Amino acid sequence: MKVLVTGGAGFLGQALCRALLARGYEVHSFQRSHSPALEAMGVVQHRGDLADAAAVARAVAGKDAVLHNAAKAGAWGSYDSYHQANVVGTRNVIAACRAHGVGRLVYTSTPSVTHRATHPVEGLGAHEVPYGEDFQAPYAATKAIAEQEALAANGPELAVVALRPRLIWGPGDPQILPRLVERAHAGRLRLVGDGSNRVDTTYIDNAAQAHLGALDHLAPGAACAGKAYFISNGEPLPMREVLNRLLQAAGAPPVTRSISFRTAYGIGAVCERLWPLLRLRSEPPMTRFLAEQLATAHWYSMEPARRDFGYVPKVGFDEGIMRLKDSWQNTSSVT
Repeated sequence: MKVLVTGGAGFLGQALCRALLARGYEVHSFQRSHSPALEAMGVVQHRGDLADAAAVARAVAGKDAVLHNAAKAGAWGSYDSYHQANVVGTRNVIAACRAHGVGRLVYTSTPSVTHRATHPVEGLGAHEVPYGEDFQAPYAATKAIAEQEALAANGPELAVVALRPRLIWGPGDPQILPRLVERAHAGRLRLVGDGSNRVDTTYIDNAAQAHLGALDHLAPGAACAGKAYFISNGEPLPMREVLNRLLQAAGAPPVTRSISFRTAYGIGAVCERLWPLLRLRSEPPMTRFLAEQLATAHWYSMEPARRDFGYVPKVGFDEGIMRLKDSWQNTSSVT
């Protein structure tokens, strides 16, 4: 079986490639630049931009299934840059699948597509939560468009499912944990609110497990075809506990100070005005969308994913923390 993973060089992308290779599949990846890590795994690499329809089509040709994981993520940047990668890129993947007779497409989405200011989501499935409105972040806005177009493409010739993993973490995370650790050591990390809001997270192996489970069950007319699913560990914890246990695993000091949501939201609004005026290329330390995310409860029901494609997370939060600690200590000792 030949499977293409878009964004295979990323954190989740590499986990997907490893899991597919473990099954004996021929694994291909489509990403912007060459990846030594994927080369070491034996993954066939295709280089290009998601907005380049011809490049996407060449990578998709001859595959049995596509895991469309690539996206422009983050809390900052121009709307057009997000639209080109997330919306145009997804359209190109769908068109390529249709043109080359690929029958299965697993689309990696995000819970952010349902974001509504400080409106919490507690214990609900994707079918119970509407798409958000008036997004203040181009990432969430463009992923919502892309997810809806991907699911609309589901049909007799192309079966599509969308997965929304929440806050993926674990060994090898190149972004979230390193940023948290850096800010913690610098004394610049704050909770927004009192940190009691419960949130879901997803250990990296569980995120990959969900994708492969969905792929296994996906077919025209299958229970999961044409639907979206929240994915997490199914272990909602207070934001304060999540952050501090991740920091502890990395040997960083805990976050003990906080600012009110109102203050964080105001700082975010000011940053969003100043950054373009000053032409700063870095991400601002706070945005309105980020303030809302950090202060609001977000946890979901895993029952729909269990029912429709057998998703029961294999690695619990406690075990994941132990693995993360071991990995972080080993990496630190090497460096």
